[in-house]
Amino acid sequence: MTENPAATPTPTPTARQRLGYVLGRTLPAEFHDWVVADTTGPGATRRYATRCLIPLIPILAGLLLIPGPWIIRTGMVLLLFLPFVYFLLALKNIYLRHRLVSHGLDPRLLNATKQRRLDQEQASYESRYRSAP
Repeated sequence: MTENPAATPTPTPTARQRLGYVLGRTLPAEFHDWVVADTTGPGATRRYATRCLIPLIPILAGLLLIPGPWIIRTGMVLLLFLPFVYFLLALKNIYLRHRLVSHGLDPRLLNATKQRRLDQEQASYESRYRSAP
């Protein structure tokens, strides 16, 4: 009996391997499909932002505990948080591309979904407006 490759589940890393992945370690080759889904799939931006913002929370909480007026404490937090989020989102593609390259994957996979969508839009446009005479 032949096995359907689409029906075989993608192996997922263990909790220890995921922690290492979050901290920057590379996963074995058997998890390449999971890495691609993690960096390019739905929710990739949300996961990336969450992984980067969680270590910042204790620092921001510590700044809120410094004695002084609330406006000063809030200002310190915002002066750290807003540029951090700005650069976090600005450098997202660079970081995710690095993540793919460090696992030995093609960095063009990052734009594959976007390219597929553009190709579908172009085909739809051509079928609608460029009909053959």
